[in-house]
Amino acid sequence: MIGDHAELLLANETFYEAFAAGDVASMDGLWAREAPVACIHPGHNALIGREAVMESWTQILSGGGAEGFHCEQPQASLTDGAGFVTCLEVMGGHKLIATNVFFKEHDRWHMVHHHAGPVA
Repeated sequence: MIGDHAELLLANETFYEAFAAGDVASMDGLWAREAPVACIHPGHNALIGREAVMESWTQILSGGGAEGFHCEQPQASLTDGAGFVTCLEVMGGHKLIATNVFFKEHDRWHMVHHHAGPVA
């Protein structure tokens, strides 16, 4: 059995794999269903609530995946039942900085917040 730290990093990796593959079903399965969720895509306003967040991911991923899109330098931090990962999102020569927040729901890490923006 792997520990919470490794499971949190695996959940973060699952997010980027779903994004790269354009896999709406995997993305939907990763986001929390009971805890409140929010998402801030680069250059956009905050999306609040699961319905708005999943609608945005469905639109983004409907054109297919983002081949080559991946996470670098993930750093995980944990607290009671919650954790977050900071990382660089890389596609080609472009990089964004991201924070992905997860909550333990039914003994699995589920995303509750994603925020990506320009690197300083």
